[in-house]
Order: sequence, then C-alpha cells, then structure tokens
Amino acid sequence: MTNTTQTGFALDEADRETFRRQGFLTFKVLEEEEMTRAWRTERLALMDRSNAVYTEEWAVSGNTNISNYDRHLDNDFLADLITDRRITDRVASVLGPDVLCWRTEFFPKYPGDEGTDWHQADTFANASGKPQILWPQNSDFGGTLTVWTAFTEATVDNGCLQFIPGSYTSMNYDETKVMEYRPDGINRNRKEGGVRRGFFGYDYRELQIDPDFVPDESQAVPIVLRPGEAVMFWSTLMHASYPHSGKTEDMRLGFAGRYVPTSVHVYPDTDVVEEYGGKVSLDRYGAVVVSGENRYDHNRIATRTTTGHPFRAH
Repeated sequence: MTNTTQTGFALDEADRETFRRQGFLTFKVLEEEEMTRAWRTERLALMDRSNAVYTEEWAVSGNTNISNYDRHLDNDFLADLITDRRITDRVASVLGPDVLCWRTEFFPKYPGDEGTDWHQADTFANASGKPQILWPQNSDFGGTLTVWTAFTEATVDNGCLQFIPGSYTSMNYDETKVMEYRPDGINRNRKEGGVRRGFFGYDYRELQIDPDFVPDESQAVPIVLRPGEAVMFWSTLMHASYPHSGKTEDMRLGFAGRYVPTSVHVYPDTDVVEEYGGKVSLDRYGAVVVSGENRYDHNRIATRTTTGHPFRAH
C-alpha cells in the first residue's frame, strides 16, 4: 500500500523494493468510470489537430506512429494527466525530485494487429538512428521511466504489455545499429516464438548484439490493466505486447508518458525527429517540468498557459 499521509503518492519502501527487483510497478491513476467517461469526450477533442505541435510534415510522409507524439502539449486532459501527482510523485521516488516529461505517445492496437517485438530502449536512437536522450556521462544508468496508462481495458486477448522482470540492468540491443523501415510488412504474420510480432514497420531483432539471442518468454508476465490503471517501468526493461486476437472489436489503447531527470539532455543537437517513415520539426516542442525545478539550460522547456495550448515552448 502506498503511503499518502505525508508524502503524497511517493513509493513506500515495499514498493521501492518491488520496483528495484522487477523494474516495473502497477498502480491506479483514475477510477475506471472516470477514465471511460473522460476518454469518451477526449477522443473527439483529439481529432482536432489545429493546435498540435506536429502537423504537416508527418502527414506528408504518410506516417502513422509519429503523429501520436506529444498531444499533452495541446490537450488539457493529457496535460493534467502527465502532471498528476499520482504519477509524478511515484516517478520522482525513482528519478529524484527534479523531473521532466520529455515525450508522450498513444499506443492503439486494433483487432488483428500484430504484437510488438521484444525490445529495450536506452537512448531512443532505435528507430531514428540518433540519440534522443542522453544522461550525464557520469551516470550509472540510462533509459527513461515510462508510465503507460490504460485508457481502455488491456488484456492478453487484445494485446496487453509483457515484461521480463528484472531484465532492465543490461542491454541486449545496440541502438547504434540501423533498422530498415518496411511499412509494407506491418501485420504480415511474421512469427517470433509462435507469436505475430513487429515494431511499427521495423524488425527490432536487427539491433540484437548477439544475433542468436532469443528472449526467454517463459519468464514473461502479462500486464493486464483496467481503464485508469497504469504501469511504471524502465524503458530498458525487456518488454513487448501480445497481438490483438480479434475476439473483440474494441481497440486497446494505452498512453505513455516518458520521464527523465532534468539533468538529461533531450533531443541533443537536432531540430527534427525523423523515424517511422516520418519527420517532425521541434520548433514548437518543449519538455515539461513535472516535479521540482529545472536547474539546467540544455533543454527547451514548455510552460503552462491559460489560453490556446496547455503548454508553450520557450
């Protein structure tokens, strides 16, 4: 049970130990009815991209994944979610008091969609070929802390996440290698361990340090969530997802907030993000301080406004 009497939603010692051992922890952010009701309204609001920070370039390229990035910068519900203390207090328990949310993404899975390849992400150069986050050189660790919140039910049948507990301390993939983008291969029934898997048009196995490496799926656990529940995990944890079996017509939808200490350099030496066959300009992008304060000048920061965008970069 998380202690909320004096420290808000910070992790107690039992939760800290569970997280250290597993590399992940589940908790509730919103009541199921509250999330279901909110999403019924917000899914319509998000169709309006007139204030989205990424607009034309991804559409010209025909990309389907990069357009899901950073809608918290133009949507109040998502802005409130990434700064909700039920999330940020727990994140700060792991990362320290000064924390940025540097990216958010939607992860829909439709009936018949393939599962996601087993993967790990440290610098997030995996798809772009260029590091998107860099920890200080004297850091013992890298990666990002991801909070994946279920907007709909997430089950084995409709494609919930899978984790291999404790696998976050060493990398099995080399993000300096190059994956070939093959959008025509999406949902083409490629088999891996008997499960249909892909990586949004890439084959993540191309980054393996050992070409013969096979994840030990006997150790994997499914992360079944109700709407409003979340799982916090290291991006370096071995993780994947099941395919959507198609037994139900409902989409599975998760929303991932990615958090790092303010000392981490976000999108170093670049003005664009180019991956998944798409390209977006960072002209209007900014990371959001969600806990503590920012004592560094290496990141562009977005602050809350009262009109238009929830956040404005400066």
